[in-house]
Amino acid sequence: MKSILLQLAAALLLAACTQAAELRRPNILFILTDDQSPFDFKFHNPQSTLDSPTIDRLASSGMIFDSAHHMGSFSGAVCTPSRHMIMSGRTVWHLPLSPGAEKCPPRLEQNTIAAVFNRAGYATMRTCKQGNSYAAANKQFSVVHEAVKRGDTDETGSAWHAERVLDYLGDRKAKKDTRPFFINFGLSHPHDTRDGTPELLAKYGAINHKDQSAVPPTNPKQPTLPPNWLPAHPFDNTDMGVRDEKSVSGVWMHRDEATIRNEIGREYACSENIDIQIGRVLTRLEEMGELDNTYIFYTADHGIAIGRHGLQGKQNLYEHTWRVPMIVKGPGIKPGRARGNIYLGDLLATFCDLTGVAPPATNEGISFKPVLFGDKQTIRDTLYGVYNGGAKPGMRSVKQGDWKLIEYESTSSGVRETQLFNLKDNPHELLAEHHDAKVTAVAGTSPTKLQVNLAKDPQHATKLAEMRALLLAEMRRLNDPWRFTDQPDEGLESL
Repeated sequence: MKSILLQLAAALLLAACTQAAELRRPNILFILTDDQSPFDFKFHNPQSTLDSPTIDRLASSGMIFDSAHHMGSFSGAVCTPSRHMIMSGRTVWHLPLSPGAEKCPPRLEQNTIAAVFNRAGYATMRTCKQGNSYAAANKQFSVVHEAVKRGDTDETGSAWHAERVLDYLGDRKAKKDTRPFFINFGLSHPHDTRDGTPELLAKYGAINHKDQSAVPPTNPKQPTLPPNWLPAHPFDNTDMGVRDEKSVSGVWMHRDEATIRNEIGREYACSENIDIQIGRVLTRLEEMGELDNTYIFYTADHGIAIGRHGLQGKQNLYEHTWRVPMIVKGPGIKPGRARGNIYLGDLLATFCDLTGVAPPATNEGISFKPVLFGDKQTIRDTLYGVYNGGAKPGMRSVKQGDWKLIEYESTSSGVRETQLFNLKDNPHELLAEHHDAKVTAVAGTSPTKLQVNLAKDPQHATKLAEMRALLLAEMRRLNDPWRFTDQPDEGLESL
């Protein structure tokens, strides 16, 4: 009889432990960097020399997204609408600071990430840069640390943000706080000014260049030029005078090889430092027994050019800038990669879906949990992008499958350009200007099949018309308040 009672007690204990484990809600660690191209990483660009072992391990043990994008910007400060979309799950023309903001519901901050997870019983914490963000949403986190940390020391650089997370986790342990957490671990780098630590700068052969009148020294340790580097962009893209294209310390308006290789070296130094700091946080979570119950998201608010296509900043719609790195690792996610076709604005819906939290009614994003769990490869067929922080209507892009269209127009200067790319055949979006007199073909490509803009190729006229129709449909669907002169004006007022 005693044996039977002991067996019953053990069974009840096991059942109780199993139920408790099932009821234990997962944590979220959301890592957001500032200005980082996906092509900095080996898992997107095998030629990259960036040493990022922690992030690479996340990539090899989690899900890599090959088509993750920010939706775009109506401001030169691309960070700001991007971070509004992340926090709110709203589309680009439906934000409180968008042109036509009347489409945004009042008090939206009460339905942003931290507010939603606070109501669901989560402990919420944020450390990130200050400014160019969504201040009202950021204030909803229970613990907030904000500072711009782009220096070359632990106190002035990325280690400062890591210390805030480590302090928070230590305080949580001391108080025996068992609530699930949502931590927004934001970094101020690799956004300029890219002042790397001395030891990491030396590793990449770079210096924190300060002299605008001279080019930095060359060094064989510096990263090589990207394959789509140009000394200048071949045409006015409607905002060539924006701050990022002429005033970034260390680059300014120079696009020569020495300057760009040094600047990429500086970026890699900052990015490796970020990798080190992430490693410290993950080690602490493992020591606390929280790592296996935590979904880890790694991404950036947008990409960056740094010499690609002769550009420097984030005010363009080439893949190096429109796309973002995206890795997700956590319970139930098998290692792999998917196209995804996701926006940063889908994050709120996905956070909610993974944790069983109800998304707010104001959310317009789509959960990509089905992709994370291997049920789908994509959550949408078509992607739309905008930049018109300069002349109007500016730039628009649409992507479907392997095909991508970019339209440029300034009604004030008369600029009108069109680019059509097949990204399978031309992944770097190479232009005729990338093929100088000494280059008759891209490596492995015959001279008759140069990787170039196909917009003026008669053989692709049908595809061009198809993509233009698709772009117009997306502009209408998303309430884009502008039109190009060859599109129906539809009675829209110029804003």
